[in-house]
Amino acid sequence: MYIDTHAHLNYEDKYGDVAALLHAVKAAGVEKVISVGWDMPSSALAAAMAEKFKMLYFAAGFHPSDCAKMTDGDLDRLAALLAAPKGVAVGEIGLDYHYEGYDERAQQRAFAAQLELADALGLPVCIHSRDAAEDTLRLLKDNRAKLTHGGVMHCFSGSAETALEYLRLGLYISFAGPVTFKNARKQQEAARAVPDDRLLAETDSPYLAPEPLRGTQNTPANVPLVYKTLALLRGQDEAQLAARIAENAHTLFFKLKNEG
Repeated sequence: MYIDTHAHLNYEDKYGDVAALLHAVKAAGVEKVISVGWDMPSSALAAAMAEKFKMLYFAAGFHPSDCAKMTDGDLDRLAALLAAPKGVAVGEIGLDYHYEGYDERAQQRAFAAQLELADALGLPVCIHSRDAAEDTLRLLKDNRAKLTHGGVMHCFSGSAETALEYLRLGLYISFAGPVTFKNARKQQEAARAVPDDRLLAETDSPYLAPEPLRGTQNTPANVPLVYKTLALLRGQDEAQLAARIAENAHTLFFKLKNEG
């Protein structure tokens, strides 16, 4: 059975009938999906969906591109959401310098505040980093004491060398659809370098559909294609790799919730 450790099923206008979608996801062999928030409304919706559907769990937080939406009291509201039995992480949080007009200082303040929140709640973090590797690594090193409950570099697109830096901080590395792309040599090298006990897989749905579905709307039903590629890259049996990733997901996300 597969676990999709990062998807955005909380896009109300993307998937139509969520119950039907999850039926197809389950039929594809996917056992659990973590639906991840990017601001307050999406986090609240992820929490509500997890309460409704047995296979869903959720993370709540402010994406760096949405940190300007944060208002007084939002950290407390995130904490209240994550007190639910199926709240498993603070995320997604991090830094994103890709689009013009970003505010480095505001993103870094929001990132640090949410790392502190996760530490206070005893939860792991789900980290987004885009065109900001140096600052992401520096900020995480500066806040190393707040990472005692672990975390994951989601949809990792960096080098093997960068992955090793994150591994030294005790973080997990998660790969999504791009690792299946033919020109993704850097990600594929990193995927080979990550130890078995720090590896995770995801879809980042509705984005980044894996080959051979690239360019279509992604869903958690496609996560087996990511597992298949990881197994081929690493020279491992796919079923054994899936069992190992499930164990890793349980250790990071579900152990404190008595789930999985």
